[in-house]
Amino acid sequence: MPKFIFVVGGVMSGVGKGTASASIGKILQGKGFRVTAVKIDPYINIDAGTMNPVEHGEVFVTEDGDETDQDIGNYERFLNENIYSDNYMTTGRVYQTVIQKERNLEYGGRCVEVVPHVPEEVIRRIRRAGKIAKADFVIVEVGGTVGEYQNVLFLEAARMLHQRRPDDVLFVLVSYLPIPSKIGEMKTKPTQQAAQLLNAAGIQPDFILCRAEQPLDEPRKRKISIFCNVDKRDVISAPDIDTIYEVPLNFEKEQLGQRILSKFYMRARQKDLADWKKLIKTIKTAKGEVRVGIVGKYFTTGNFVLSDAYISVIEAIKHAAWAHNCKPVLTWLNSEEFEKDPSKLKDLKQLDGVIVPGGFGSRGVEGKIKAIQYCRENKIPYFGLCYGMQMAVVEFARNICGLADANTAEINPKTTNPIVHIMEEQGNLIKNKKYGGTMRLGAYPCILNKKSLSYKAYGQRNISERHRHRYEFNNAYREQFEKAGLVIAGTSPNNSLVEIIEIKDHPFFVGVQFHPEFKSRPLNPHPLFKEFISACLKSRK
Repeated sequence: MPKFIFVVGGVMSGVGKGTASASIGKILQGKGFRVTAVKIDPYINIDAGTMNPVEHGEVFVTEDGDETDQDIGNYERFLNENIYSDNYMTTGRVYQTVIQKERNLEYGGRCVEVVPHVPEEVIRRIRRAGKIAKADFVIVEVGGTVGEYQNVLFLEAARMLHQRRPDDVLFVLVSYLPIPSKIGEMKTKPTQQAAQLLNAAGIQPDFILCRAEQPLDEPRKRKISIFCNVDKRDVISAPDIDTIYEVPLNFEKEQLGQRILSKFYMRARQKDLADWKKLIKTIKTAKGEVRVGIVGKYFTTGNFVLSDAYISVIEAIKHAAWAHNCKPVLTWLNSEEFEKDPSKLKDLKQLDGVIVPGGFGSRGVEGKIKAIQYCRENKIPYFGLCYGMQMAVVEFARNICGLADANTAEINPKTTNPIVHIMEEQGNLIKNKKYGGTMRLGAYPCILNKKSLSYKAYGQRNISERHRHRYEFNNAYREQFEKAGLVIAGTSPNNSLVEIIEIKDHPFFVGVQFHPEFKSRPLNPHPLFKEFISACLKSRK
């Protein structure tokens, strides 16, 4: 039977539970164990697909087509393996199953109650994820912060599992220690309060990971140990660092992995994080830089600029840049600014390359099209992801093929030239108001054109990539576009769906209907991102 490690957050959201969970998993993986990770989202939404990307962050799509929280992407990148839909749950998903079981009389006539039946379903899902993965360890990240109503049932599930199997369950509290500028001292009281709230839920943390701007000092360690009832060796310093990939090595400086194993009365089967240490060395010693602009619209909330909506794109750029021994310098470009003031497009010349990532809706679309046109005409390497490909073919239609009113049917259903139109099966779903979890989701095969740049990047003809879209390139324009110079670089096996487009005589102009960023890993960068960064560096020279 696997061991279970529950990771919960204290004091505030965004404290780094996902990175901590992935890092613990990486450490245990390096010690020779098979590890999987589960994310619990305390939302009524059935999946992350209907959540606001500014508020919740990126929707990460798994191989089997689940729309999940961005932390699933962290797990994949750290563990270097696919995580599937069994490893993701929401409050809505759990309640939906409990109600369905009740309707099917699966509770044998008993009264169905919030406790214990909802926590029982949570436990069933956690154990199933471990069984499917044949894992030695299951890392379970509980979303939200201790003390919130939203996650109390998940904490109850964790408490119940610990009660049944006390030797197989550990709890990790990830907390935050502020250093108020006017006080100038690291304060432990919020962490003490978080530990007490966790105690009130019937859970005693085995470890406390202390997030802060600076490393934890000895007096603070001692105070947390005393007031939170935790061995001082299990109070782990987790200061701010330049890259999240350094976190596992930071934890290992305090022997977190060995401390976990000792509490489970286990021994390491090996001690090997060599590949990870090599990665960190590359990150720290990388020479030169590459300047990449990301043209999007999910950046701002009030007075603050966020990047979580594009986290996988950002990480994929980093992976590829490090593979070329250089550091990425990212610039956020709000596409609406190009609509208000087209003269700002000249700022793109300061960049080595431009990416237009995925998205939905009309806001900022014309600004994206202007940016794409500028990249095409000025030979700036361009990489369009999903929506970025669709906008690229619209730009090509308008400015190369002379179809002035060309558009995507998503933005203008009445256009006489719907260069991008809705997939037939997707149209039927929309008519019946079936939106959630109904897009073209998950991994699909693609056949590459042997004469294309994409084929050169992949080095093989048959590939598989993850999708999340309702609209596609309109094949009625395919012949016209090819005659005008557009390269159809990749299609579905039956040749009915255009998956990749390219433009000839350009340093790098590639648009893909899928999301290659979901499959990029720090130890295995995505080939198209590597080729894009290569073109950026050549363009810079």
